[in-house]
Amino acid sequence: MEYNGHRFASKKEATRYIILKDMQARGEITDLKCQPKFDIVINGQRTCRYIADFSYMRDGKKIIEDVKGIKTAVYRLKKRLMRICNNIEIQEV
Repeated sequence: MEYNGHRFASKKEATRYIILKDMQARGEITDLKCQPKFDIVINGQRTCRYIADFSYMRDGKKIIEDVKGIKTAVYRLKKRLMRICNNIEIQEV
């Protein structure tokens, strides 16, 4: 699905983008980004890359979000690696 020049994997993800854009317009969040990329580095080697659905700032804290329907095994692994390697908790919507 495409909306506002961005391609989304699902209608749910596009709807979340509209909600986040509205929150940004009201000043509730800032620095909204679509599909930010994060390298997962283990022992100095880039092992893989995690691509989130959204990132933004709220109350001085960076939020990383993923809109989920089905949690695949690869997603569960990358979510765990993001927490262990990058100290980032992914919020699921």
